[in-house]
Amino acid sequence: MEKVWEPLGSLLFREHGPSRSTPERFVLSWLGVFDAGEVFGIMQVEEVEEEEEEEEAAQEARKRQPNPGSELCYKVIVTRESGLQEADPNSIFLIDHAWTCRVEHARQQLLQVPGLLHRMANLMGVEFHGELPSAEAVSLVLEEMWKFNQTYQLAQGTAEDRVPVWYIMDEFGSRIQHADVPSFATAPFFYMPQQVAYTLLWPLRDVDTGEEVTRDFAYGETDPLMRRCMLLPWAPTAMLDISSCTPEPPAEHYQAILKENKEKLPLAVSPAVYPDNHVFKVYTDMQQVASSLTHPRFTLTQSEADADILFSFSHFKDFRKLSQERPGVLLNQFPCENLLTVKDCLASVARRAGGPEGPPWLPRTFNLRTELPQFVSYFQQRERGGEDNHWICKPWNLARSLDTHVTKNLHSIIRHRESTPKVVSKYIESPVLFLREDVGKVKFDVRYVVLLRSVKPLRLFVYDVFWLRFSNRAFALNDLDDYEKHFTVMNYDPDVVLKQVHCEDFIPEFQKQYPEFPWTDVQAEIFRAFTELFQVACAKPPPLGLCDYPSSRAMYAVDLMLKWDSLADGKRGSPSADPNHQAPPPPASRVPGEGRGRPQAVFWLEQARYQGWGKPWLGPQGRAVPAAQWGGQGRGWGLWQGELTGQEARGKGTLIVRTHTPWPAPLLFFLIKLNIQA
Repeated sequence: MEKVWEPLGSLLFREHGPSRSTPERFVLSWLGVFDAGEVFGIMQVEEVEEEEEEEEAAQEARKRQPNPGSELCYKVIVTRESGLQEADPNSIFLIDHAWTCRVEHARQQLLQVPGLLHRMANLMGVEFHGELPSAEAVSLVLEEMWKFNQTYQLAQGTAEDRVPVWYIMDEFGSRIQHADVPSFATAPFFYMPQQVAYTLLWPLRDVDTGEEVTRDFAYGETDPLMRRCMLLPWAPTAMLDISSCTPEPPAEHYQAILKENKEKLPLAVSPAVYPDNHVFKVYTDMQQVASSLTHPRFTLTQSEADADILFSFSHFKDFRKLSQERPGVLLNQFPCENLLTVKDCLASVARRAGGPEGPPWLPRTFNLRTELPQFVSYFQQRERGGEDNHWICKPWNLARSLDTHVTKNLHSIIRHRESTPKVVSKYIESPVLFLREDVGKVKFDVRYVVLLRSVKPLRLFVYDVFWLRFSNRAFALNDLDDYEKHFTVMNYDPDVVLKQVHCEDFIPEFQKQYPEFPWTDVQAEIFRAFTELFQVACAKPPPLGLCDYPSSRAMYAVDLMLKWDSLADGKRGSPSADPNHQAPPPPASRVPGEGRGRPQAVFWLEQARYQGWGKPWLGPQGRAVPAAQWGGQGRGWGLWQGELTGQEARGKGTLIVRTHTPWPAPLLFFLIKLNIQA
């Protein structure tokens, strides 16, 4: 079907006629009439600066505007003499979209799509001269776009397909102003036959001629303080009087999550006891487990009802039924483990280890759904104090850095709240870097696999072979939308270089680059952070903590980064673990370790129930081999060979053990053997 919009036109399409025999015919009749000019008009208004004093934040925002001083303002009004009636089916309109993109592609599109930068600059009031896109104009548009952006996401397709899409309505739609009590409403509308999105516009009441067309920019939010935050991109205001403290949510918050997840807690059961020669029947929906599980103590079954072990990829929910009917069946999940695997829950639970500010191994994190006012206050406090204000926005429950953005734009962070539930964490502005001879000093992160054997008593194991991921470009606190500079997940794009280093090769190279910080000391602190995290996650009864279910075992992948500690004099301390991304590289003239404390571990807020790697990893000789074929030629390697060699150090409460168990070792065997009795 021929397109019915013009690339640079501000066209509005009206629903027309009573033809509703089929949805497609109904919409086609919509697209055929171009009579919006008979209904609406756009007025240009010059705003005169008020004599009264503005709030400090408003003054600063005015100074930062692309065109300071008197600013042209546009308003949309109803011009038809008869006005519009709410009940009239002909009072529904379609607004075209001028620009649709995903955030990570915005800069590239502005630079490459002919005419796009020019149109966006004119629409947003950004000065732009010349034919060729300038970096300054592009940056201004990327900053101002958050006053105009709207969003939707597809409900089907791959994880990549479901990443939120942002769009800017055409010149007509973008000039509709805000009102707390609006006269119209808008909503995105995706027309499948054309694979095109529009915005629906309809009146909320009868509107007379001459009345302004307005919509609520904070639609759906009723809390006055939250609305104040959401409207901040258009109505700057200081929120320094709001406390930035983020205490742990009440018990009702966790009860609501349990109900939302439809998870049913188990009844109390006794630990399963199996004879020494028992052969376990395993039911799994994971190909990696099915193809790798060759030990004679296990046999695969296609019947879930006959299985002794359930090793499931999907979220298991009905623990109550399982505990009632088959209490001896073991499974690879714990009830309420979302407290560890979902980012907002992880941040809330982790604060138990360090108070409202959180422990040193967790970057300052805010839940944008519930803690937006606290975040805005904290951001403005740091801004006033001249502190670094780079942040990273992440969805609650996505991995692989999907829909994850680094920014220092407060408006961007506030608007991201409208797409999917997100947390925002302080970006690590001072990460420990790794020198790659081919590109320079880059960011890297580390993945450990921990094995939770039981909650009460807490018995936790950590696998001493860790995985490394590297950025592909030298780190600097600029080009925040440069994925290969600020992110490390490179193993899902075949067109991107994937740098792989085995941990046994990494350790001596790290100690060569940072000789004053032995890896054994760094790893010891990482393990202490693991201990603290699982202690607080298991300290409270479910659903406030992990549920003690004797038939559960689980592996979790924990991604972390290292950042430099800050000393009292403001200089860097030692590397410390940090679960986010932050930090500028040390000056080139600085001797490694000079003026620093120690590296500190920081969790990258990507903890997840471990499902295995989706791509081959490097074997001990540096060649890529599938996980199921890893040999036994190095520490921690060897598939299903030999007995467990880890020494179980028993103590009160927590057990953190380094183990040389082969990987992908008989993990089921490792987890279950400790519970087998003769």
